[in-house]
Amino acid sequence: MNFLRCLKVLLLIAVFSATALAKSEATITVTWPTEQPALKLTFAKFQQVAVLAGKSTFLSTVTIQNLTEKQIPHAGLTVYLMGKDNVRIGEGQLRVSDLNPGQSAKEQFQFESVGIPIGLVISANKDMLVKTVPLRIVSVPSWAKVQVDDNEVGFTPVIVKLTVGVHTLGLQKEGYAPNSTPLEIAPDELSGGTISIELGGLSQDVVELRNGTVLLGDVVSLTMVTVVVRVDGKEQTYERNQIKKMMLVERESTPR
Repeated sequence: MNFLRCLKVLLLIAVFSATALAKSEATITVTWPTEQPALKLTFAKFQQVAVLAGKSTFLSTVTIQNLTEKQIPHAGLTVYLMGKDNVRIGEGQLRVSDLNPGQSAKEQFQFESVGIPIGLVISANKDMLVKTVPLRIVSVPSWAKVQVDDNEVGFTPVIVKLTVGVHTLGLQKEGYAPNSTPLEIAPDELSGGTISIELGGLSQDVVELRNGTVLLGDVVSLTMVTVVVRVDGKEQTYERNQIKKMMLVERESTPR
């Protein structure tokens, strides 16, 4: 009688284990990150290969596809395995490198879990998906405001991290002409480079209005109430209270 009871218990355990393992046999497909996905990951069925001290070791073949239009030089992903009621029961690491646009790669994924996983969550640093090249920007004179693709990144000398592709590098400093130049970072670009830019003097007067507008031209006249500026051959009159700041270039006086 005891033998029959034990047999029934063993059969129930076997049925429960088979049912639980069946849940892990379905493939799981996720994209990462949720907004503007860069990677598509397809996990094959989880295969239990070992059990030790209450923990099970699983293996899965993962197909990773690059969904972007740029090469992904390196990506390190942490995969959290989830059980019932969205409880984390295990985790593992997944890495891929040199993945071209649209290209897929298969990687072996191994993890330990305290139960049968029924779902997973991907976590990673987005910056790891894109290759960046540190570049030192120097200007003569120094302390010029630096913009990369219209984003302010600091004052020279400064180190910026640029992704592969073409960027617009801009420098601004009071009393000097603004400088803007295209800058291309090649896929095989090495870190540690330096770009030195010499700023030229202004050839025109600069008038900055209080609404943020900047005028490049010639200040024709200035009174206590108005300022007249010639821009592209046309004279424009502004009330003095509209003017926030003016920078006047040095001009040679012509004797009469």
